[in-house]
Amino acid sequence: MSDYSIVALEPGTWDLFADLVERQGGLFGGCWCRWFHDGGSSVQGIEDSRAFKRRMVDEGIAHAALVVIDGRAVAWAEYGTPEELPAIHHRKEYDATQVEPVDYRVTCIQVDKTLRRQGLAAVALQGAVDLVAAAGGGVVEGYPHDLAEKKAQGKKVSSSFLYNGTRTMYERLGFTYDRPKGQGNCVMRKVVEPA
Repeated sequence: MSDYSIVALEPGTWDLFADLVERQGGLFGGCWCRWFHDGGSSVQGIEDSRAFKRRMVDEGIAHAALVVIDGRAVAWAEYGTPEELPAIHHRKEYDATQVEPVDYRVTCIQVDKTLRRQGLAAVALQGAVDLVAAAGGGVVEGYPHDLAEKKAQGKKVSSSFLYNGTRTMYERLGFTYDRPKGQGNCVMRKVVEPA
């Protein structure tokens, strides 16, 4: 992949993001990737999810790297501070095993279903890392699927369920393994220097 650009999700790029979500049928049943903001507690239905996410973007408290090809967003990686994205899977276990605080989280990576398995998830993740660097850097965490563990359990995983990529993808981008999280997921960390 060489003919792409990375743009930040903001009010001026909302339409790119919205088009991607709508082409995919609403990301996981209409979520609009707002679950990590509130754990699903404050929003009901697809239209409310869309409006909630739009409000978060307008207020500057929803961040993502959008991968754009030929004027269309084809992938994205949601990131933000723990305060912006407090809802993560296996939160009790995460909190009980956390040693050092984190500055940013990558909570969701999505790729247009017609373009999967072409490296765009890694492009989106690197885009998020680059945007963190531009914002001053810090410790970035992601929570990918550890497919080696799932394979050992005899489980096969469809790419449509890899909402935060894979451990090997994070490793290729310089993240290091920190600890397991839940069944088949893990915590990966990277110190990102300021750009």
